[in-house]
Amino acid sequence: MADRWLTFDCYGTLVDWRHGITVTGELLFPGHGEAFLEAYNAFETEVEHEAPFRRYREVLAEATRRAANRLGVKLDPDNAYALASTIPYWPVFPDTGPALTTLLSDGWKLAILTNCDRDLIAETQRRLPVPFDAVFTAEAVGAYKPNPAHFRTFQARFGASASDWIHVAQSYYHDIEPTHALGIKRIWVNRLSEQRDESLADAIIGSLADLPKTVLTI
Repeated sequence: MADRWLTFDCYGTLVDWRHGITVTGELLFPGHGEAFLEAYNAFETEVEHEAPFRRYREVLAEATRRAANRLGVKLDPDNAYALASTIPYWPVFPDTGPALTTLLSDGWKLAILTNCDRDLIAETQRRLPVPFDAVFTAEAVGAYKPNPAHFRTFQARFGASASDWIHVAQSYYHDIEPTHALGIKRIWVNRLSEQRDESLADAIIGSLADLPKTVLTI
């Protein structure tokens, strides 16, 4: 019997990246945690798409420098890598464990497709409640989503033996738009209640609590 695969984005989908970045920003710049999150978010994609390709820890550091500059706050050079240091401690969403445990017991194979480095995602995996059958990083494929490299690499490796493949993600820009363009089944985890074109997703859920039943409907 062919395998059934669920692929996941990690940060924002399984792990609360907004909380992690905000808390780290508050530690670096007391009173500016929320502002740091917004400033950082404005620069991350910009840095990811600059040439030459940077590892994610370098993206985190450069986007942190630019965010601090925008906010007009002093950043100690040694603290530019604070986000890379705190990633292993960013909290896993409470709905992640129950959902993944159920899906695993239902026979799904699980993979992570992440805009991250191998060593950083390895640290996060230690805190995730179930093992994953495969992990594809930006470092490995040499590109950051929404570039289709993650999806094409997974498809080349496992697509031929998959009876079903569904991608699950929170980011509309990084994951839902490119999987729609590639014709990959996709579930949008709209944790932030964003107003986007819902027709690009095969299904929309507000949390992972609804994922085990939703995968059976598409």
